[in-house]
Amino acid sequence: MTDLLRGADPAAVEGALRAAVRGEVAFGAGARALVTMDASNYRRVPLGVVAPVDAGDVAAVLAVCREHGVPVVARGGGTSIAGQATGTGVVLDFTRHMNRLVALDPGERTAVVQPGLVLDRLQEAAAPHGLRFGPDPSTHSRCTLGGMIGNNSCGSHSVAWGTTADSVRQLDVLTARGERLRLGREWAGAPDGLRALVEADLARLRTGFPDLPRRISGYALDALLPEKGADVARSFCGSEGTLGVLTKAVVSLVEAPRAHALAVLAYADEGAAAEAAAGLLPYRPLTVEGMAADLVPSAVELPRGGAWLFVETGGPTQAEARARAERIVRAADVLDALIVTDPAGQRALWRIREDASGTATRMPDGTEAWPGWEDCAVPPERLGAYLRDFRALLASHSLRGAPYGHFGDGCIHVRIDFDLLTGPGVARFRRFSEELADLVVAHGGSLSGEHGDGQARAELLPRMYGPGLVGLFERVKGVWDPDDLLNPGMLVRPAPLDSGLRFAVLPREPVDVAFGYPADGGDFTAAVRRCVGVAKCRTESVSGPAVMCPSFRVTGAEEHSTRGRARLLHEMLAGEVVTGGWRSPEVRDALDLCLSCKGCRSDCPVGVDMAMYKAEFLHHHYAGRRRPAAHHALGRLPLWLRAVSRTRTARLVNALSGIRPLAWAARRLGGIAPERPLPRLARRTFTGWWERRRPHRPATGGDLVVLWPDTFTEHLSPAVGQAAVRVLEAAGLRVALPPTVHLAGPPVGDGRTVALDPLSLLRGRGRVCCGLTYVSTGQLDRARTVMRRTLDLMEPVLETAAPVVVLEPSCAAALRTDLPELLHDDPRAARLAARVLTFAETLQRHAPGWTPPRVDRPVAGQTHCHQHAVLGDAADRRLRRAAGLTGDLSGGCCGLAGDFGFTRGHYEISAAVAEEQLLPAVRGAPDGAVVLADGFSCRTQLEHLAGVRGRHLAEVLAQALDEAGPRAGEDDGKGAE
Repeated sequence: MTDLLRGADPAAVEGALRAAVRGEVAFGAGARALVTMDASNYRRVPLGVVAPVDAGDVAAVLAVCREHGVPVVARGGGTSIAGQATGTGVVLDFTRHMNRLVALDPGERTAVVQPGLVLDRLQEAAAPHGLRFGPDPSTHSRCTLGGMIGNNSCGSHSVAWGTTADSVRQLDVLTARGERLRLGREWAGAPDGLRALVEADLARLRTGFPDLPRRISGYALDALLPEKGADVARSFCGSEGTLGVLTKAVVSLVEAPRAHALAVLAYADEGAAAEAAAGLLPYRPLTVEGMAADLVPSAVELPRGGAWLFVETGGPTQAEARARAERIVRAADVLDALIVTDPAGQRALWRIREDASGTATRMPDGTEAWPGWEDCAVPPERLGAYLRDFRALLASHSLRGAPYGHFGDGCIHVRIDFDLLTGPGVARFRRFSEELADLVVAHGGSLSGEHGDGQARAELLPRMYGPGLVGLFERVKGVWDPDDLLNPGMLVRPAPLDSGLRFAVLPREPVDVAFGYPADGGDFTAAVRRCVGVAKCRTESVSGPAVMCPSFRVTGAEEHSTRGRARLLHEMLAGEVVTGGWRSPEVRDALDLCLSCKGCRSDCPVGVDMAMYKAEFLHHHYAGRRRPAAHHALGRLPLWLRAVSRTRTARLVNALSGIRPLAWAARRLGGIAPERPLPRLARRTFTGWWERRRPHRPATGGDLVVLWPDTFTEHLSPAVGQAAVRVLEAAGLRVALPPTVHLAGPPVGDGRTVALDPLSLLRGRGRVCCGLTYVSTGQLDRARTVMRRTLDLMEPVLETAAPVVVLEPSCAAALRTDLPELLHDDPRAARLAARVLTFAETLQRHAPGWTPPRVDRPVAGQTHCHQHAVLGDAADRRLRRAAGLTGDLSGGCCGLAGDFGFTRGHYEISAAVAEEQLLPAVRGAPDGAVVLADGFSCRTQLEHLAGVRGRHLAEVLAQALDEAGPRAGEDDGKGAE
């Protein structure tokens, strides 16, 4: 088939597909680049991608590809970790159209699903009936039912409800030669020749398969034994798209417990936890999951120990679920234990476990770790002994890994710090793989216990099954797919496990970049390698504080997910598919809808920071070229606003922007969305108010704090700055502003000083700036200049202990992250970043004894995306509680996101993002609720789309402090238009 593919004419194949298929056919570089990889170590470049709309389209694709000798690979969420969701021919993407829940029968406890349906959508539909689909991999928010059937996926609840094969009743399948089959029990749907082949070798099938709950490797031919009902559908599960293409499935549902409790059992180490796991199974828990301390964030409060079992119990009532958990705790020999019945607390703990597939990709010292031997399984009672031998094998190869996973089923996940970048490292990867396969077999185990064999393990199947049974696998493949059209190189006649590694195409020399990438050793290629494909960014809906990835949730397109963009950057660096380098239009177009919300920086389990990568790309993409108008109008916003302030023309600008033809022309010239009103400028800036108020400042003896006059507070929302001053001084703090001239030394802060650098008289007065607008538009040279000038101005502040209070979350995030990462060669950058505090953090740390005024009202609104991703909101939540502001803020992104929502062509996406969480939260707010929005973008979006005025938390507290009226020297609230 590979030789046939070499002779295939891509243009002819594409033309034939376009004529035969109603769904999308994409043979362009961008579409192909997006699916070169799954979540494995492997990479294959496809000929093209097709998104079929129905089974007829699938049949048409198979007919065209059969005629042209082109392989076909079925793909769901692309989260497979063994390479089986990649291919060199045509990739079928079922997530675009064939993603429906066709029917749900609560009485029969069944559902009819299409292969591209995401598991969580099925769970949501089944939940109102008290039902659920039993298996639930950690990727449940983005994995598809078709992929789960192809891999025979399991998940944490398999000790209770088994694997996907245990939940399959009937499958509609198309063979490579176009035959439509309906698979079921008693040989239903079996292709011609299968029954005769199996019945001629029954003895081998009865003795050749290890008996353990997580045996996923190879074809499940033992399901065809007469004593097991000759179940063709069950035998098809785990075939990894090599036998037929699934178009519809009937699956079983189970009754979901009404109540859950989570017992967290602490042990000295993972070995002790593994030894204990099998002993808990007689108590019929729903889960027995294991993790060690090296995968648990230090801030998480768990019972004391070095490893933990997460044991979930269920029952008709909360009391019964808890009682079952307590019985398990009493029966377990533990160092300590914790029982969690609060649903939010349980979700927080499960999130740690589910994110492990990403967090495990980095060792504690930051070294990269990779899949490949992710999920071997042994009999549960042998798990402790196996783990000891496994650790010894790692040590003998000088490798490290952090095992975790389904201890109750004897299935261990681990990412190992293989060196897959050099020849000797790849050779060691092969040697280790061969020896580990032998070790697993010696313990009576399966090379795969959940994710399938793919390319990673199929070569080693003879060590597990012997040549006779593997030969039978090959003959079965020949019955189903005599032309070897479907996913060739997987399971039978496999490609070598050390070939086609995705890192081989990346440049070996460092890439010249602007940011420092300190977490990746200064290597942009390593930063791009962070994306291992777990695809949490493809989650179709989010709850709680999560943000990532808003553009994907609006468009549903892979190129608008964090993973998709990372894949395009990977291919840009490789230069094989995406050939334009930094000038690549494919990468530019995918990054165009990145909101730079930074949600991925915190929500991505491996900490991909696509906002930074986007800024880096734009910096290179437009080097020496004409930039879009919006980069000048919005990226250089601080310059324009400062010019208005110097010339005192805010009134005139506001008046002119109210004239429709002039406003239209301004938007047109500036690349601004025509749907957006132009923002109104303050008649008096925040620092202008500060100067006017100077004689009336109260004398306080508290800590000195330096209040940062960011561009938005200074020119657009000075009332926020005024309110912050009011509250900070009420809390007993001494407020100063940063210097506006380069000082030779102290004093710090109010724009008036006596100790001047003589050259400062020539330079004139300046203003500090975080450089955010320049960074977000990729004007990194200009950003560096602005940041260095800011550091010059802030030197006297850095000589003190004063914190720097930043009211605008995006500016605070820029100072905390972009500043030290862009000026990585200037030690002052890290010192300033360490001083930055939010408004709430300042009050918590520097006025701990202060009691805020009581507001006693509910709140609505949204935590700023940059605050969630970089700053955290724990101090804000404590401050709100202390002030009697009840309720939680929503997550997500407001959709305006700095310049994004103002840029022409982004308005519809911007509004759709706001409709996801922010606007519904505000519309559904109780009467009298305070709408909180600390970010200028969030407040602007609320005003534009909902006609609602959002307020900074400082404004709310200042109003409560000052209900009787403004103090002497303060504005009456009319300082801005």
